[in-house]
Amino acid sequence: MKSNERSKPALLYFEDERESASRIALAGALDLRLIERHRFPDGELKLRLPPGLPAQVAILRTLNQPNEKLVELLLAAQTARQCGAQQLTLVAPYLGYMRQDIAFEPGEAVSQRVVGHFLASLFDAVITVDPHLHRVATLHEAVPARNTMVLSAAPLLSDLLAARRSRPLLVGPDEESAQWVAQAASRHGFDHVVCHKVRHGDRSVQIDLAPAAFGGRQVVVLDDVASTGKTLARATQLLLAAGAASVDVAVTHALFEPDAIPMLREAGVSEIWSTDCVSHDSNAVSMAPSIAQALLQIHAASDGDYAD
Repeated sequence: MKSNERSKPALLYFEDERESASRIALAGALDLRLIERHRFPDGELKLRLPPGLPAQVAILRTLNQPNEKLVELLLAAQTARQCGAQQLTLVAPYLGYMRQDIAFEPGEAVSQRVVGHFLASLFDAVITVDPHLHRVATLHEAVPARNTMVLSAAPLLSDLLAARRSRPLLVGPDEESAQWVAQAASRHGFDHVVCHKVRHGDRSVQIDLAPAAFGGRQVVVLDDVASTGKTLARATQLLLAAGAASVDVAVTHALFEPDAIPMLREAGVSEIWSTDCVSHDSNAVSMAPSIAQALLQIHAASDGDYAD
């Protein structure tokens, strides 16, 4: 291997994230390398990393359906160190296990703290997009790695809405969405409101619309994560009943269950847009340039520390 190839930062990826990895590598001029993966009949995993890694290495793994992926990261990160990586970054566009940040009942595992410290023990830096944080103010509190970087999809989703809709009214389905809705609205001067939500279980929610004039408006319900779609569907029904001309949905992380999209269509949703943080048919915005820029910043900050 030539010395300039040896020193070029590498982005390691798994086959199921090839397209996303290719976009990030192209945007950041990174050396793209595959992590080979084999499953034994008993369910155990075998990984094979490319040998002779450069000093600066990033591993891409978006953490939807996270359980098995966390084992992959344990194996991959420690092996990457053995293969020459000195500065190791996790790129997790969606960062799982962030919702459980306190114990509501005695004996409950605080998964955010457990998984966050686990990832910080493996990686020097962590990059993610719109993490689902509630009672902690920063990503570093949840994942105490040496360097943590949070990117937001709100500006890019706002740009998309500006191109697709004329002066839309942005609606946050609950108080937790307020930060993203406000950021997206301010970019193009959109009107915005936030609703109140009471959750009665994983699949049962009650939504109270914010006081606003919805009649005749093109409304976009904006949120960070969508999985069951129940919240978005209920909000759509209420908005249409309040006179909205149309209701679209825009989310950062498309974790949609198989029956979520048909349910949203039945509720009256016109268009569904998401970022490519999680691969889905609704992907309309790519975070690859932003992620690549974040990686370049991390690599530049540590350039002098890892000379070959």
